Amino acid sequence: MHWVCASSSSERNQMTVLTNTDARTDVLNRLRRAEGQIRGVQRMIEEGETCLKIAQQFSAVRKALDSTYLRMTMCFMEQELQTCLQPADTQKAGVNVMLKDMETLLARMG
Repeated sequence: MHWVCASSSSERNQMTVLTNTDARTDVLNRLRRAEGQIRGVQRMIEEGETCLKIAQQFSAVRKALDSTYLRMTMCFMEQELQTCLQPADTQKAGVNVMLKDMETLLARMG
């Protein structure tokens, strides 16, 4: 199945930006936390911490970045679906439930 958005190509290029302010703030906050974790890993290396403890922190950073990527992707999908499909108010709840379920399923894959 191919999805075709009714908007023009110039509008589509503009839609590649995450326009939802709350979603953008959430993604930026998640990235700032990951940045702090990376600084923590750098400190651990500088202070001669064990490789096992450093590896555990690397794992935490990877999970934080993976979840941030998933959240950004889902926000983008929601934004694009709302623009392309323009669901009626009665359908929006169903679309939101579907997106939340998809996010849950994708998070379990990581």
